[in-house]
Amino acid sequence: MKIKHAVIALIAIATAQGAYAQGGTNSPYSQYGLGALHDGATSFNRGMNGLGIAFRGGPIVNPLNPASYSAIDSLTFIFDVGMSGQITNFEQNNKRINANNASIEYAVASFRAFRHVGMSFGLLPYSTIGYNYSNSETISPALGAATTTYTNAYNGSGGLHQAYIGIAWEPLKGLSAGANIAYLWGSISRSVINSYSTNTVNTLSKYYDAQVRNYKADFGLQYQLNIGKSDALTVGLTYSPGHNLKADPQCLIISKNAESGVADTTRYTIDNGLAIADTYGAGLSYQHGGKWRVGADYQVQKWENIAFPVYNEGTQTRYTLSEKYFQNRTRITLGGEYCPDELSRNYFKRMRYRVGASYTSPQLNINQADGPKEISVSAGFSFPITGMYRRRSHLNISAQWARQEAKGMIKENTFRLNIGLTFNERWFAKWKVE
Repeated sequence: MKIKHAVIALIAIATAQGAYAQGGTNSPYSQYGLGALHDGATSFNRGMNGLGIAFRGGPIVNPLNPASYSAIDSLTFIFDVGMSGQITNFEQNNKRINANNASIEYAVASFRAFRHVGMSFGLLPYSTIGYNYSNSETISPALGAATTTYTNAYNGSGGLHQAYIGIAWEPLKGLSAGANIAYLWGSISRSVINSYSTNTVNTLSKYYDAQVRNYKADFGLQYQLNIGKSDALTVGLTYSPGHNLKADPQCLIISKNAESGVADTTRYTIDNGLAIADTYGAGLSYQHGGKWRVGADYQVQKWENIAFPVYNEGTQTRYTLSEKYFQNRTRITLGGEYCPDELSRNYFKRMRYRVGASYTSPQLNINQADGPKEISVSAGFSFPITGMYRRRSHLNISAQWARQEAKGMIKENTFRLNIGLTFNERWFAKWKVE
């Protein structure tokens, strides 16, 4: 039966992949590096703003720490699929503009494989690229010449996905170790297209692209100390090793004579020019039965020494790797959830109420200045799906507000609505007839 339901979930995830899209973004900050980074949270975590390194147990799939899989009940198979929609307001120099996105973001599943061993698999986003903007300036003409305006149009799309399989083992009571191994893939596409209002100046267009086909690994530990009959303190640790992605980013430069239409094309390639950073995480949570739990996470990504390909016009080696564009990124998250009475006949008392807040330090160096920092808060609800045999599944809905800003740069205010369906059924129980 477990194999049968695992196959069903795999088919469902493969079907979801057909509609699967990067978590939408219109942020111009996604033009740097591998794009806007995702935290890997599911609908359970998102109500607490991505909290979860030290959370285990209950009707959840928690890829934030693969050690959590060993706490899955032996009679259940959990399948979780999530989507989101967002509206972002961009502001700079007293000018404002809005953009919106919506997408299916992830699909994950988890089950108990053997005694003290749990497994999980699914699709998660890693990064997103999505922006489209332009700027124009007027060139002061020479005496008697016509005024010329030039425009630079910036476009980008793509990002990276990960398809993972994970396993966790609890060798000693309270101590669990786990790992996720993921296939990391995707494409990166960016362009800067130059144009002029007259045909007297050559135009210059730059196209950047890369294809990624590699792996990603995540390792986790959790230790749960039971305090009395209903309370528990849990500590969680995670580590994801950084490594070269064995991708060969390319830069295509096209210089075109506007009058004759003749174009001069030059292509540059950097071997092994992309990498991901080492990531370390630590979390602490305290749980009181099935009533409430609170926690805190700390995560650091070591981007400081990661190089990224950059085109430098006017230099002898024009397309080179540079280490001056990133800095270490830290994220601190606090949050928790509350359930008045999970066994109550009152529907609202069986609901779970969640809240969380985070601060994320700048990852980028833009024009020798710190890039945007982010503050965000979220609140969410978990609605039990009622029915004679369906009392363990949930509809998770959460709302998040995030603000990215840096001095002298674009300010972003994003309102995001997350919706997730967690199917958690007692599929492996045997009926007893007397």
